Parts: sequence; C-alpha cells; structure tokens
Amino acid sequence: MSTTSVAMGDEQRDEFLGRGGTGVLSLSTDEGPPHAVPVSYGYDSAEATFYFRLAVGESHSKGPLPDRDVTFVTFDRTDEDWHSVVAAGRLEDVERAGIETETLDGLHRVEIPLVGIFDHPTRDVDFQFYRLVPDELSGRVQS
Repeated sequence: MSTTSVAMGDEQRDEFLGRGGTGVLSLSTDEGPPHAVPVSYGYDSAEATFYFRLAVGESHSKGPLPDRDVTFVTFDRTDEDWHSVVAAGRLEDVERAGIETETLDGLHRVEIPLVGIFDHPTRDVDFQFYRLVPDELSGRVQS
C-alpha cells in the first residue's frame, strides 16, 4: 500500500466533498488553543462554499462566531486509500446584509446532514446557519 499523497484537482475535490458530510471545524479563540468541534456541512461546488448548521445558545456558546478565523477538515479512509480536504478562512453569518440572495441559492444546492451529538434531542437545540468561503482550499489523496 502506497503512503504517498498528491494534491486533488478541483473536480476530484468537489466529487469527494459531494453536497455535504461531516468533519471538524476549528475556531480561533482570543486565548488558548483553537476550539475544535465535530460538525456536519453542506458544500456548494458552484461557489466553492461550505455551509454549517451550528448549535447556538448559552450551553453551546464559544463567543461570537461570525468573522472568526476557522479551519475546516473533512477526511475519509478506506482499506485502499484516504482523502482529505482542508479549508481555511473566516466564518460568516448567512443573515449578514449583502449575502442573502447568494446564500439562499447556495443553501438550495447543499445537503447538511443533521447529526445528533447533543445531550438532548436535536429538535430541542437552537441552530444558526454560517458559511465559509475559503481563502485557502486544498485536498490530498493517497496515490
């Protein structure tokens, strides 16, 4: 089994990301290490944009989320190979003025899985949508 990795092309990356899945979102903090959380995502290949449905409220608050530096990682490993994608940029509130129309178009093109990782039923959790238009986007695959 080879352990060499190569960069994914845009088409291969978009195929791997599909319309959504799961990964880890790391949020910058004012003090201490980044805060990393498992999340589900939607991916709009037409705009190379990620969408997240994030839990909000007192029990889930890590401070204001919009305009924070973030890194998002998703990966998959099988017996034969592995793939990974890393996106970095700033998290944006989808309700921010000026991005409503493009955000609605993007949200129609994605599928964000609803993953229950909370202490209580998902229907009792408050969510808000955010997006990441990456400043950096790269993918690697085992060759």
